[in-house]
Amino acid sequence: MKEKINIMWFRRDLRIADNHAFFRSLSSKYSVLPIFIFDSQILNDLDDDDARLGFILGEVNKLKKEFEENNSTFWIYHGKPLNAFKRLLVEFDIDTIYANRDYEPYALERDQRIAEFLAEEKVKLETLKDQLIFDQNDILKKDGKPYTVFTPYSRRWLEKFQNLKLENYPSKELLVNLFKSPPLKTYHLRDLGFRPGNYPIPKNKISRTIIEEYEEKRDFPGIDATSRLGIHLRFGAISIRKLTKQASKYSSIFLNELIWRNFYMDILWHFPHVEKESFKKEYDRIPWINSEKDFQKWCDGNTGYPLVDAGMRQLNQTGFMHNRVRMVTASFLCKHLLIDWRWGEAYFAEKLLDYELASNNGGWQWAAGSGCDAAPYFRIFNPTLQAQKFDPEFKYIKKWIPEFGTDKYPKPIVEHKFARERAIKTYKIALER
Repeated sequence: MKEKINIMWFRRDLRIADNHAFFRSLSSKYSVLPIFIFDSQILNDLDDDDARLGFILGEVNKLKKEFEENNSTFWIYHGKPLNAFKRLLVEFDIDTIYANRDYEPYALERDQRIAEFLAEEKVKLETLKDQLIFDQNDILKKDGKPYTVFTPYSRRWLEKFQNLKLENYPSKELLVNLFKSPPLKTYHLRDLGFRPGNYPIPKNKISRTIIEEYEEKRDFPGIDATSRLGIHLRFGAISIRKLTKQASKYSSIFLNELIWRNFYMDILWHFPHVEKESFKKEYDRIPWINSEKDFQKWCDGNTGYPLVDAGMRQLNQTGFMHNRVRMVTASFLCKHLLIDWRWGEAYFAEKLLDYELASNNGGWQWAAGSGCDAAPYFRIFNPTLQAQKFDPEFKYIKKWIPEFGTDKYPKPIVEHKFARERAIKTYKIALER
């Protein structure tokens, strides 16, 4: 007779402490087998040296080690999630599978398929809120519709947050309830058909100093004053509740960035069409130039605009780009070069260690003017003035462009005044049709 168990399906929540679904599973009446699935449908779209996979595998192996120290193991599978559950059902009598919610369109479709399959097998799939403070229909207008403008959304978010008692889920104290098992196979990148990327991974540490000084220093890329916690939030290696508590104590501006993240997740949840289309659909009428030659110069950091080029080179070499510079580079691609925001979004998705669909999509649509809460299309960053204001001593620019100030550095590929007027005219004609 097969042993009856529950399963904890780790996804974007690669930690033991303060893990909502893990805590609920360990509090149930059956022992818990933790699992992780390297989804081949996701892996097939990655380059074979994608550093994010190295990060995920590192976090998975940390969990595996801790589970094995508690006389359990981490069941790790490589393939299609549905096939993983079919195999598990052969080996175990499963009562409930616990997982934390994911809001991206592919994840929602995957979870729906798996829930339907499991229901036929009389197995429950229970998903819980973990990677956001508020999700789904937690923040709505009085008429029950979702917010599409950030400022009133953030006001409502803060109102609800002030009356919220943030729970801590002490999952670590319940590891005794793990399913007892000898160690299983440890995966390496080569087992998944990958080789390690060489980007440095920032530490998983909440710095009170960085949070406190965030407002003062956040716009200056030459200063190392950002938290670099994006990748840890993306894959749940850090608790959003813990980080939000710290932010609410020490910096309303840092907290505001976390609210933006929540806002874009809500937009993706309520308006899934934004994944591939403009939020404001009339912006899909813009006749982009889409010069492949100009796009390549932008990708390589050879546009002749130093702040843009420094940002792109930082991205290509480290998998990270300063947030102020992300806005400038995105605006430059869409407005100065009239290249479809989806091209830039896809490039960032490929390169950014902290890539998150909702925030990346929201940021690019903001820059293009097509988003739910975007600046008017006629507001166009001047990359030269942005450099003068936020990198006045050229610290950031010189770090990433060694040939800056020499004959080897290229001339601008487009003149700013001409590009600005062309963009405004192009947008105006398209939007007034």
